[in-house]
Amino acid sequence: MLPSSIPLFPLPNVVLFPNVFLPLHIFELRFREMVTDALQSDRIIGMALLRPGWEEDYEGRPPVYSVGCAGLITNFEQLENGRYNIVLRGLQKFRILDEDNQRNYRLAHVDGIIEPLNDSIRQAIRRDRVHLETLVTKGLHQAGTESQVPASIPDDDLANALAQYLDLEPVEKQALLERDGLLHRCESLIQLLEMKLMLGHHDGHHGEIQ
Repeated sequence: MLPSSIPLFPLPNVVLFPNVFLPLHIFELRFREMVTDALQSDRIIGMALLRPGWEEDYEGRPPVYSVGCAGLITNFEQLENGRYNIVLRGLQKFRILDEDNQRNYRLAHVDGIIEPLNDSIRQAIRRDRVHLETLVTKGLHQAGTESQVPASIPDDDLANALAQYLDLEPVEKQALLERDGLLHRCESLIQLLEMKLMLGHHDGHHGEIQ
């Protein structure tokens, strides 16, 4: 269960998903302060995607999408210049209720979003896995790569891992994150990859999925 208030790390091109790892390099002073404070408490940071137009107010508090994902700092390295290298593990989705402006960095009051996972959902995801892996393999082949989806990724984590690591637009990843539950995310990812494969085949553009 998430705390009711978490530090917010807004970025223009990063979306975190539950149970997926995300390496980050922290160099801005306000976010170095955020990481220092998090390491001294529960090590939780909320990742949120900046909305279009963020460039006009980046040093301030530009608008973010209301749904994000909290992550736990599992590893960190503090560098000599005060910067950090950290690794986050996605914990849980959240919805931003409002923000507290008393810190140099952003602090959000949030509601955690629980995504139910029962046997019937797991069975449906397992049935979708072959289709999803086939689409990813075709997309990688179309992009000139012979990689395969690692069989070691559990069924429960596959859609989240692919949504984070595939070469998708940030807004596409955000839409996947906002889907109501893991099965719906998996189904939406299948539809998105099918569309990208069709468009790539049609116009000869092979860089959609990497």
